[in-house]
Amino acid sequence: MAASLDDDFESNNQDYYSLLNVRKEATLEELKASYRRLCMLYHPDKHRDPELKRQAEQLFNQVHQAYEVLSDAHSRAIYDIFGKKGLEVEGWEVVERKRTPAEIREEYERLQREREERRLQQRTNPKGTISVGVDATDLFDRYDEDFEEMPGGGFPHIEINKMHISQSIEAPLTNSDTAVLSGSLSTHNGNGGGNINMTIRRVTSAKGTFLPLCNHMFLCSFLTAQCGLQFSPRGLRPSCSLMTARHLDQNTMGYLQWRWGPNSAMTTSLVRDTKSSHFTLALQLGVPHSYLMMSYQYKFQDEDQTKVKGSVKTGWFGTVVEYGAERKISRHSVLSATVSIGVPQGVTLKIKLARASQTYLFPVHLTDQLLPSAVFYATVGPLLVYMAVHRLVIIPYTQAQKEQELELQRKSSATDIAKKKQEAESAVSAHTLSMHNTRLFIACVWGGGCLIILNAWYGKFVSDTSQKQEKAKVIDVTVPLQCLVKDSKLILTEASKAGLPGFYDPCVGEEKSLKLLYQFRGVMHQVISADTEPLRIPKQSHRIESES
Repeated sequence: MAASLDDDFESNNQDYYSLLNVRKEATLEELKASYRRLCMLYHPDKHRDPELKRQAEQLFNQVHQAYEVLSDAHSRAIYDIFGKKGLEVEGWEVVERKRTPAEIREEYERLQREREERRLQQRTNPKGTISVGVDATDLFDRYDEDFEEMPGGGFPHIEINKMHISQSIEAPLTNSDTAVLSGSLSTHNGNGGGNINMTIRRVTSAKGTFLPLCNHMFLCSFLTAQCGLQFSPRGLRPSCSLMTARHLDQNTMGYLQWRWGPNSAMTTSLVRDTKSSHFTLALQLGVPHSYLMMSYQYKFQDEDQTKVKGSVKTGWFGTVVEYGAERKISRHSVLSATVSIGVPQGVTLKIKLARASQTYLFPVHLTDQLLPSAVFYATVGPLLVYMAVHRLVIIPYTQAQKEQELELQRKSSATDIAKKKQEAESAVSAHTLSMHNTRLFIACVWGGGCLIILNAWYGKFVSDTSQKQEKAKVIDVTVPLQCLVKDSKLILTEASKAGLPGFYDPCVGEEKSLKLLYQFRGVMHQVISADTEPLRIPKQSHRIESES
């Protein structure tokens, strides 16, 4: 059964809620009322022309199918979770019929977990890091009064003094055991080395002990054990580590880690992660490094996921203060810049680019001393370079990528859109005939006391009328909306309007709006609504003309 529920079933789904123009939380009475009204509009017996009769019969069957699914509690639960394709999977009638909607949801989540576990068995999860260290101290130290100019010209000497490359792959053995194979190569000032690590990682308690807090929130703890062997020119070195963690509250975790091996240490840390900030306090006691570290990160609620961060770290090596920023520059790439100021380390600018599972790090050592000029250029320089690159390279590249993806999406959905367009035209024909055969509508038109949709357009609107290619992205939906008027009111739910009878998507992948010009009690009004925004008219605002 799980194999039949592909991840791409949503692409072929028709929104039954939009078709019936009801909320996803609609009651059975609301479903019945909408169903009866649409059946009166699309009943085939109202048409004498064979072609119109066939078109109306198709719409009538679609409405009937949507009502049959949504009016049954079990079918509706399956549709809400799996979509339309989930209703086609055999076995629900026999196996799941006696289950409640909550049990069906639990079954779906179980099947999802099984699929994820199968995928995990086939995934190696490769991760890699490339670090290139740049020695740029000649840029600033050469102006120091104690600096003796070296022969060979007045140009500063910048060189790459160290490199580090590491790669790791994972192989899941069981649900709790994972084998990790990693290797690294390093070189510094002409001297190099490398090692290979084989590690077995086990999560001894994935769930741990759960203590109820409130409103389905839980306090939990877990333990992770890891053992490995390091192969290097110095010989074979074993290593082990244990880490235990516990939820202190909804957003706070406490960690305690012990490592034995080449870098033995005991580390305790407190991490608080919220929607807008991330705070870490850590203390490590070990050989050769012991330190106390505190860091804070603020997260901006923007599309690029911008973050600014700062940290203070002190230990036997001295004190280091770091500050910087991080920003998402594409779907899979994150760029960050950090300025590190330390005693006696000096000033270092760290540029990091993380793309998918690969990390590229470029630490640029500017000076061994605390020079204000080095701090200034390390702070302002990357910001100016980023602004220029973002405007000249990143923005054009991302726009080109979006256009390319949009074009591919249009091509892949061209057949489906053509079918939807034909169905929409059929619905308009049925609507038009139904309206002309309705005495109440005729009375409203001549009497002026009812809600009359004068003009309605759906799609992407442009302010520049010279862009002729944009005009095709708007369709006329006046007739379909007039048929949805009931008791001189038009009520549309928060779902996309593309699923309404007589509608289709004129601009796939782009933002759409609904623009209405209507008359109510002799007064004309205009309203513009976003695609997924609920709409209720008459609306006394947006008045453009009034008649006494």
